[in-house]
Amino acid sequence: MYDVIIIGAGPAGLTAAAYSARSMLKTLVIERYPLTGGQMLLTDVIANFPAYVPSDGSEIAKNLKAQAEEAGAEFITAEVTRIADGKPKTVFAGGKEYQAKTLIIACGAEHKKLGVQGEDKFAGRGVSYCAVCDGGFFREKDIAVIGGGDTALKDALYLSAICRKVYLIHRRDSFRGSADKLSKCEQTDNIEIIRSAVCREICGESSVTGIIIEQNGERRRTECSGVFAAVGMAPSTKLINDIVKLDEKGCIEAGEDCVTSAEGIFAAGDIRTKPLRQIVTACSDGANAASSAKNYILSE
Repeated sequence: MYDVIIIGAGPAGLTAAAYSARSMLKTLVIERYPLTGGQMLLTDVIANFPAYVPSDGSEIAKNLKAQAEEAGAEFITAEVTRIADGKPKTVFAGGKEYQAKTLIIACGAEHKKLGVQGEDKFAGRGVSYCAVCDGGFFREKDIAVIGGGDTALKDALYLSAICRKVYLIHRRDSFRGSADKLSKCEQTDNIEIIRSAVCREICGESSVTGIIIEQNGERRRTECSGVFAAVGMAPSTKLINDIVKLDEKGCIEAGEDCVTSAEGIFAAGDIRTKPLRQIVTACSDGANAASSAKNYILSE
């Protein structure tokens, strides 16, 4: 049996693993993807992580995992299918059962869907939620980016260097993203910004061939080969939402100590209630969650 099982290996989970293992707690990290790092792996340049010159997220992720492994944390690649609360806690993953005195939930967040006809049908066949991951498949093609925040603006700029044409579609007239990125998009020749417009349908047969846009009460079809959705993230709480309390946004209710409503279960990173979601704050959560888990074990 483990002292701590950490679900998720983004910056919060990796930091929690290092702190737990360094506290001489038997620690297991379960991550569903072969590469650790979470959302960091989708970021081409990180310039706001203390003591790091601008670098890509994979380098930070690699170093965080190395620290945790050196401290003694174990890692397995498997998808968690169920969590059973109790003493001990039981985690079902990859056809096996793992038990621990405490759990740290660091599953992060996942991309929100557009919720339009054709989105699920063409997922992986023209519909994407990661420009860096899939942009290369649309070289010299026309694509649409849907969203109005920094991610949408960044995706549009990134894809403009790969694709022939980028339609940047936002449901409002003004963008939530930074003025600097918006200005760059406006000055990029192959980016066409379509304001106050909503994507109503993604069209095609075996792959995406276009989208239906509604603007000023009128609908029209725009031809494109790919659709990149950039409309935000939602916390990945489906494994735990019947065990811990969630806030109105669906995040796990937990303070700076990362303590949840369930005894012996802690939440760290983007999955918990918090005002700022950055790599540095996720790492802080990981350290706090590990400390709280240790204190809980010592009190038992």
